[in-house]
Amino acid sequence: MLTTRFVDGAPNWIDIGTPDLDGALAFYGGLFGWQFRSAGPDAGGYGFFQLEGRTVAGGMQTGPDQGPPSWTVYFQSEDAQATAEAAEQAHGRVLFPPTDVMGQGHMAVLADQAGVPFGLWQPGRTKGVDMADEPGALCWVELYTPDIAAAAAFYYKVLGLETSGMPFPGGTYTCVNAAAGGEDSMFGGMVPMADAPDEVAAGPCWLPYFEVEDTDAVVEQARRLGGTVRMPAASVEGVGRMAKLADPQGVRFAVIRSESPQG
Repeated sequence: MLTTRFVDGAPNWIDIGTPDLDGALAFYGGLFGWQFRSAGPDAGGYGFFQLEGRTVAGGMQTGPDQGPPSWTVYFQSEDAQATAEAAEQAHGRVLFPPTDVMGQGHMAVLADQAGVPFGLWQPGRTKGVDMADEPGALCWVELYTPDIAAAAAFYYKVLGLETSGMPFPGGTYTCVNAAAGGEDSMFGGMVPMADAPDEVAAGPCWLPYFEVEDTDAVVEQARRLGGTVRMPAASVEGVGRMAKLADPQGVRFAVIRSESPQG
């Protein structure tokens, strides 16, 4: 499960780049109750979304030269430079090279073999987010990719991620866990684009899921706040009730009330 007891290869940070940071605060604040705290005058406008004083995500305002607005999922690496080099050797790319972030840690943004962006966070003083698997916090991540086998090979070589199959309505779901934690550290899955027609137009991505107490209420609130419902609320036996949404800038994410909330 996704926890704040971080192990190498597991998600330990998430942030949003958006052309309208004030709008993002209004949307996610209204949806999850988040508040925003600036990281300070030297942080270039970067700051932290918090819930009851605990950090759940980061965010900053971005321009058109910094790519489309999106959530970026960061995975823990004990050596961001070595991991970036491994990604290049595995036919990925370095989009933003490993950089020290004011002593808090080292970050990088890479792209996998299919061009899907993802981040690295090498912990320093900041280990990662303060919350996971609680309402209003990240609880799962899902990779939508054109080639499961190629993606599994890439992330195994680069982050040491392991995959396993789980019976799922209509087929088999590919689960992902950090090798350091075994299957108990399962934090996400991989879905072939062919099985996700709702994702084809927008393209492959790492999609974050946030835990909620009432999926249907959150979907309606997202509509009221100017968001888009990309997949209506639906229940999956043994998993929970989930929905796929987009914020007013088109940033994709999902919400779920887990059938057995983790954490």
